[in-house]
Amino acid sequence: MNSNQQDPTLSSWQERQEFAEQMQPLLGKLYRNFGVEILVYGRSLLNVSTINIIKAHRLILRHEGQKVRLRESFPFLQAMAELKLSPARVDLGKLAYGYLFGDKADGLSVTDYVKRELADIIDSEDNIEPRDVVLYGFGRIGRLLARQLIERNGGNNKMRLRAIVVRGGRDGDLEKRASLLRRDSIHGLFNGSITVDHDSQSIKANGTSIKVIYSNGPDQVDYTQYGINNAIVIDNTGIWKDEDGLGLHLKSKGVDKVLLTAPSKGDIKNIVFGVNDKMIEDSDKIVSAASCTTNAITPVLKAINDEFGIRNGHVETVHSYTNDQNLIDNYHTAERRGRSAPLNMVITSTGAAKAVAKALPEMAGKLTGNAIRVPTPNVSMAIMNLNFEKSTSRDELNDYLRQVSLHSELANQIDYTASTEIVSSDLVGSRHAGVVDSQATIVEDDRAVLYVWYDNEFGYSCQVIRVAEAMAGLKVPNLPK
Repeated sequence: MNSNQQDPTLSSWQERQEFAEQMQPLLGKLYRNFGVEILVYGRSLLNVSTINIIKAHRLILRHEGQKVRLRESFPFLQAMAELKLSPARVDLGKLAYGYLFGDKADGLSVTDYVKRELADIIDSEDNIEPRDVVLYGFGRIGRLLARQLIERNGGNNKMRLRAIVVRGGRDGDLEKRASLLRRDSIHGLFNGSITVDHDSQSIKANGTSIKVIYSNGPDQVDYTQYGINNAIVIDNTGIWKDEDGLGLHLKSKGVDKVLLTAPSKGDIKNIVFGVNDKMIEDSDKIVSAASCTTNAITPVLKAINDEFGIRNGHVETVHSYTNDQNLIDNYHTAERRGRSAPLNMVITSTGAAKAVAKALPEMAGKLTGNAIRVPTPNVSMAIMNLNFEKSTSRDELNDYLRQVSLHSELANQIDYTASTEIVSSDLVGSRHAGVVDSQATIVEDDRAVLYVWYDNEFGYSCQVIRVAEAMAGLKVPNLPK
């Protein structure tokens, strides 16, 4: 090859990089100014690198068998950036594919097509007031919730992290809290800047000032003295799970509602977003986001039950170890959990199978469940052995779940992979509640075994944020329809 001629493969790659670089400021503008999050076939482009923008576009070929190049999708993003929009999740890949290869174009220009497909959010009134959010507890889930709330910073942000509440207040506490937010052994470094402000007793992250409040109880804080009002408190301590305990938060000035990041006790609504979030009413003061496992399996169970009917089944959870287990053998109140978590598989119980019925009543009495804790720090798997009302095949079941993951109201909850090489660490950071591993699916007549991966930390945190948004009255549509 002539030294002046460029390798066509490299030239193609450079073109994609250039378009991805041009996309980044538009992606930021749409989110910061209007609250519009852009996706490509379910993959969020919020705060991602140019490489991840390129990789997200590959999903179109994988799912549709047709390429949509970045130079082809870029005009649609440009057209959106010229409009006044209200908050939404817009799938750029589906928008472009429908125009280029579907039957939706109808001879329209790209601009007119975008205006038609996004008509519901163009020049619409945005009457939703921003809500203050307080994280009560700052453990694994609390810090991931903080990261997600911070990444949504912007003039049109409706969920504003104002404070975290913790016990303690020893010397060096602020620095240690900030360090744990900045560095994470599983989820990596925080994407941005974090500093400590001792004068205001706060952590500053990417322009967000987070007040650090020390308290020994939910009813002992006056949030109004920090300018916090009408707040949603997300209790991620796991200490209080019933109405009496969680109701203590409501006795503190400035608190309006409480969200629990664990299964609740009593009559508190257990919400799995995407399945029963329509149950959330303005009058609800205390809501539970259920458990990570319940969030992972319930959307898949709903989708399958709607299409095939589930007579009964068993769910076995292969779950990464958690902070309540011991590093080395030591006393523990629960059976077996006292044995060293990094060295053992530990059989334990789970209430997730029964908890499904709280979000999906038609599954009441149909499922049994158990769990095995294994020596991995994050990402778990649910193995669902199900008996259907009718016969099906592996291909039919997989194709149905693939379509559900792409084109249904459960698309934000259910992801789908056809990879034959995927392992647990590949799913760290997944924003879906669960990921169907289609290559492991087993079907024989009316019986099926399904394998569903889930990031029991980050994926669950995404579901918690969605429930919090619903409690705040923030209804974010998914477009195009």
